[in-house]
Amino acid sequence: MENAAKVVIVTGCSKGGIGFHLCEQFAEKGCKVYATARRIESMEGFKHAGIRRLQLDVTSDEDVQNAVNNVVEAEGKVDIVVNNAGVICIGPVIDVPMEQVHTTFDTNLYSVVRMARAVVPHMAIRKQGLIINVSSITAEIPTPWNGVYAASKAATHSLSEVLEMECKPLGVNVMLVVPGPIKSNIADNHSKIFILPPASLYKQYLDQIVQRMYTSQGQGSMPTAAFARQVVSKAMRSQPPRYVMLGGPTYLYTLLKWMPRAFVLWLMWRKFSQKR
Repeated sequence: MENAAKVVIVTGCSKGGIGFHLCEQFAEKGCKVYATARRIESMEGFKHAGIRRLQLDVTSDEDVQNAVNNVVEAEGKVDIVVNNAGVICIGPVIDVPMEQVHTTFDTNLYSVVRMARAVVPHMAIRKQGLIINVSSITAEIPTPWNGVYAASKAATHSLSEVLEMECKPLGVNVMLVVPGPIKSNIADNHSKIFILPPASLYKQYLDQIVQRMYTSQGQGSMPTAAFARQVVSKAMRSQPPRYVMLGGPTYLYTLLKWMPRAFVLWLMWRKFSQKR
């Protein structure tokens, strides 16, 4: 008889982030959880001793394939994959180094393709499985100073919708999770590498660019554990939803999606170009 405990792989599980808390919540539900990150030591501190830690660089084809193969060999299956690994990319579009543009798309978008290639064949054999792609509200409502990140997440939206159509005949579900403002360490991590070029045409906006970096960490942000709890609860349903938006004042984003696009973009420019 097949083991009833669901086997879950989560990417991007460094301590303090969304992935870390997702692992805790899946483990709380009795799942066998494999937490992954580029550095094993970055995942210290799980409350649930049963959470296994694997080294995985989502930008490496070999790492992704090896990680999935190792889990399948150990457990005989993979039930849920959470594509959570991601990086932000703050700065005016024309100032972001091309190497950073490539890294952003490689981490946020191409990694989703890598994981799907590696895991869908195993899920299809059993005609069951769930792929969860963690995106961002900026995919739907982009803002100044965050264009490269927003573009990578917008592409993730399209990819997820097509994956859902193509995976359904195989018995595999796809769930797109769209976080609004969520408490995490992503802004602090990015602040260590952010530099505005000395010759930038946007030097007068430096304060606003830095403020944009920390917008998601404001007073109205949803605690990471609460976000993870809701995502896992929905993922564990017999019929998971295809789209989930959570975090911060999401009702405002829903309203903005229905407003004239030119007005919304004007509003975003005004909000993120004015000194506070």
